[in-house]
Amino acid sequence: MVTYGGQSENKGPAEPEAFGCELDALGDRTRRAIFERLARGPLPVAEIARGLPVSRPAVSQHLRVLERARLVVARAQGTRRLYQHDARGITVLKEYFERFWSEALDAFRIEAERSWQSPARKESPTGGPAEPRRSPARRPRPSSAQSARRKRKPS
Repeated sequence: MVTYGGQSENKGPAEPEAFGCELDALGDRTRRAIFERLARGPLPVAEIARGLPVSRPAVSQHLRVLERARLVVARAQGTRRLYQHDARGITVLKEYFERFWSEALDAFRIEAERSWQSPARKESPTGGPAEPRRSPARRPRPSSAQSARRKRKPS
């Protein structure tokens, strides 16, 4: 069971509060489509629902989940409500992914440095890094013209 601002939705085990509800809210394909449509700017439910394979009431329910996850905010304009991105939730997601990629890149750097110092690249007797191993030199293959001349040699 996952909790969005006091409301619950059956989705399996709860995520940590820091990023769980924002990521869970975007785990549904329809909610991601709604969230992406709002990138163009504020829209009413009717505009958001246009072209989606769900009803307007279903879109409203998805919007409530996105609101509880602080990814969408609604404001009244006349008799209708306009929905738009909520910067608070987007900031939380941005921080999560920046930390995630920072940690992943640090791990990659550490592994690259470790592999650089692997047994194949031991230090030279002078104390610096050894030259990389090279494959033994090969004789160049004869050109097709040279092969043809060899075949024509009189015996």
